[in-house]
Amino acid sequence: MKRHNYKLGYTVTRVNLQAAGLVRPAPRRSAHRRKRPRRALPGEMLHQDASRFAWLSGDAREYDLVVTLDDATSAIYSAFLVEEEGTASSLRGLGEVLERRGLFHELHTDRGSHYFYTPKAGEMVSKTVLTQVGRALAELGIHHIAAYSPEARGRSERAFRTLQDRLPKELRLAGITTAAAANRWIAETYIADYNARFAVAAEGAGTAFVAIDEDAWRDAMCVQDYRQVGNDNTVRWKGRILQIPPSRLRPHFVRAKVRLNEYPDGAIALFWGPHRIADFPPLKEEQTDMAA
Repeated sequence: MKRHNYKLGYTVTRVNLQAAGLVRPAPRRSAHRRKRPRRALPGEMLHQDASRFAWLSGDAREYDLVVTLDDATSAIYSAFLVEEEGTASSLRGLGEVLERRGLFHELHTDRGSHYFYTPKAGEMVSKTVLTQVGRALAELGIHHIAAYSPEARGRSERAFRTLQDRLPKELRLAGITTAAAANRWIAETYIADYNARFAVAAEGAGTAFVAIDEDAWRDAMCVQDYRQVGNDNTVRWKGRILQIPPSRLRPHFVRAKVRLNEYPDGAIALFWGPHRIADFPPLKEEQTDMAA
């Protein structure tokens, strides 16, 4: 090749040497990462996440603190303790934001099974098979974004580091030892104090929140299922027997297919087509024990 004045290029040489096993390929460098800028307006993107921790002084049990916060300002809009996060707690937090602030544009969450259905563990979430949370967001036109790395959850992770450092101390100083009391105090006192200390001003003027009536979102932010009415004009749900009251629409609903809405507070409503045919209050604690 030297005689014919021919020279091998670098790429050809490297590829052939690697193919022959004489040279190892250089390790690939990961893409350069930059901190994602905040959204410009409140209500453009919200984050919802939970942190499991021993939040209560004198109580060794761990609870999940479910937090919904804004990307533009890091302001917390909803926070409460539950024994274990899941569909009901997610819908509850989102409902509190909708009630107090209005409709928002996007929600960013992890890929927990109550948020997304993932056909194969560790791979992409399904865009067609929706969970109850995914269905509720889709009904309201809210875009749901799945986090595929810890870095993508940076806003909520930083908030939880602050909360784990400060909230247990504040609860102890307030003399709060139960989850129920903690939730009242967090809603009435702590969220405002936290936002005054740690929220930042949005880059843009105005807001992306849109006012929405409760009737427009409450029947989306719930668990929905369909049931066939039994021969005794009742519907069974999680150990409860729901007796449908007399209706002007028809003598009975035996064998009719009805939609059941279970709201985050445990209340239940039955719908026959567009008609709301029955309402049932949440079970009290002693009733829950009996149903179980």
